Amino acid sequence: MIYINLFLQFFHIGLFSFGGGYATLPFLYHIAEVQKWYTVKQLTDMIAISSITPGPVGVNVATFAGFATSGIFGAIIATTSVILPSYILVIIISKALEQFESNKNVRAAIYALKPAGCGLLAAVGIDMFVNNVNLLGMFLFAILFVVSMKQKRDPLFYLGISAVTGLLAGFLHITN
Repeated sequence: MIYINLFLQFFHIGLFSFGGGYATLPFLYHIAEVQKWYTVKQLTDMIAISSITPGPVGVNVATFAGFATSGIFGAIIATTSVILPSYILVIIISKALEQFESNKNVRAAIYALKPAGCGLLAAVGIDMFVNNVNLLGMFLFAILFVVSMKQKRDPLFYLGISAVTGLLAGFLHITN
């Protein structure tokens, strides 16, 4: 039963999250709150790891969430089900691409969905920030923000520093 529920939840995410991997966050946050398959803290860790690993963030988070929920088979189900709607829609839309490309209504709908996705992402980001604030994280954010304004480097450089600091803090059990 858990596998069917896992499939349905992640198929839903794949079907209704527009705007890339980070658009899946409101849905993943909802799963953490309602299904209790993983905690919000685990979701935060999943996002951090997914951001620095190769591949689409949404697929990576789905894989981690599926694994946290039900091991390897859960990871396979979550990953497959989150990409399945896109796969199906791309096949269908590719057949009628020329009609959709110039359709004003389709363009208007996509244009209208972008701010809604940004609003959902901002709401989840703010809520996760407020509920997971720690002194080390705030200090690291402030330092890296200032440094990134002065030295323009690849974002992966700053993600790497954050990842190493987080691993060291976890290894050394540094908390508030």
